[in-house]
Amino acid sequence: MASLIPKTSFRRHTVDGVLVIGGGLAGISAALAAAPTRVLLISPTHLGDGASSAWAQGGVAVAKGPDDSPDRHAEDTVKVGAGLCDLDRVALLAREGPQALQRLVDLGVPFDRGPDGAFVQGLEAAHSRARVARVKGDQAGRAIMAAAISALRAASHVTIWEGARLRRLVQTQHGRVCGAVIDRGHGPVVVLASAVVLATGGIGGLFACTTTPAEVRGEGLGMAALAGAQIRDPEFVQFHPTAMAFGRDPAPLASEALRGEGARLVDASGVPLFADGDLHPRDVVARRLHRLMQSGQRAFLDARTAIGADFPTQFPTVFAACMAEGLDPRISLIPVAPAVHYHMGGVETDAQGATTRPGLYAAGECAAVGVHGANRLASNSLLEAAVFGHRAGLAASRDTHPIGFGDIATETLAPFPDLPDQDLQKLRNTMSREVGVQRDAAGLERALVVISELEELHGQGPILAAARLIVAAALARTESRGAHFRRDHPQPHAQARSTRMTLPTRTAAFAPMEA
Repeated sequence: MASLIPKTSFRRHTVDGVLVIGGGLAGISAALAAAPTRVLLISPTHLGDGASSAWAQGGVAVAKGPDDSPDRHAEDTVKVGAGLCDLDRVALLAREGPQALQRLVDLGVPFDRGPDGAFVQGLEAAHSRARVARVKGDQAGRAIMAAAISALRAASHVTIWEGARLRRLVQTQHGRVCGAVIDRGHGPVVVLASAVVLATGGIGGLFACTTTPAEVRGEGLGMAALAGAQIRDPEFVQFHPTAMAFGRDPAPLASEALRGEGARLVDASGVPLFADGDLHPRDVVARRLHRLMQSGQRAFLDARTAIGADFPTQFPTVFAACMAEGLDPRISLIPVAPAVHYHMGGVETDAQGATTRPGLYAAGECAAVGVHGANRLASNSLLEAAVFGHRAGLAASRDTHPIGFGDIATETLAPFPDLPDQDLQKLRNTMSREVGVQRDAAGLERALVVISELEELHGQGPILAAARLIVAAALARTESRGAHFRRDHPQPHAQARSTRMTLPTRTAAFAPMEA
């Protein structure tokens, strides 16, 4: 039993400052913002690998144009959020966007510029203005991460552990999070810190069809929930409508920016799927494609006229992915299908990244700060990571709370069990089949049965905890709203309410939105 394991059996490491868990843009932003406080940043992979930030193609949505404003950006964000956005947090995101963009410029990110030096900004779905700052068409994530990693490695206050995996959050006997159990490949190390920032990314790897790295499986969300933190809106999973359907895991993405430049979604005969243009919110487009595919047909992206010969220079990432499959998008249709792309829900935080568990902060996709609501506006994800990652790092650096090894609750030292690969694949297939673009009570109940069976075999680890939270919340939300669509409850409720959940109750408690 975990409670009987002597504390002396664990190797120890103490950080006189902040432990940041995650090497994407949110984690790096937090680590840089914490200066001069000491930071230990851990990443399960080599920095730049296994992080969704590096795969982002669109760019950073920021109101910089002469016909734009933070208020307009906020209005678009709230409209897409379908009633569940926190208005103050959205206003903060839009207002601090230009500062966050400038921090990235100062790191050396080579955003596309016009002859006059102004940012070249693209149009994406549900934006009322062209406001997405890009790098070489579809390489924003890669360029941003390269610059951020370079700055992180040069920061004297930061120590980096690569190839280090989070196994459990460590807590005091009073419940404060005071560190983590980390596996660096040669046994667990108990790392103590004044504060912990979770920046572990989303939940795409819980599903069989995803555009995110396979390593991103909701473990941070599950760890936080198992430590008693409150989870908000976990049922809201965004499916990107234009993952390239080449049978690869994960699926390569055909950026929404292609449609912003005029590419069209069509059926096998080349007939457009939308008569009024293709830049609808992602949930609307994903459901249209899902229904087409359910009828036995296929969906395609036609960029032959809109992009054509300019593909290699305008969208080199998409072009390379197509050519690797023997398909030339300059002359051929690109097969596409919806795939899990982003998680709007997560560990609930305030505007400074503080969770409901003392000592624990969260930022980026694993967090739910209230800016996305029921459906994320395109290219607000990198912006959120930069804005609220920075804020979380600042707040955590000021949360000085020395912890002694004798204060630790011994039962929080034992790493959670792993889920064997065969059962992980069973879970992924179940989640895609029963908790996908369209859901109903019968399918969600079947998913809960599978999760319970796996828990009986392996215990309630973080991956299964994250899956249970998503499914239980989706079952409890008997309406359709944003990215959550119930076949058996296709209409929204009159009043929008967020889901707030804690473990081990395993039930969804609906609470009114804060004013």
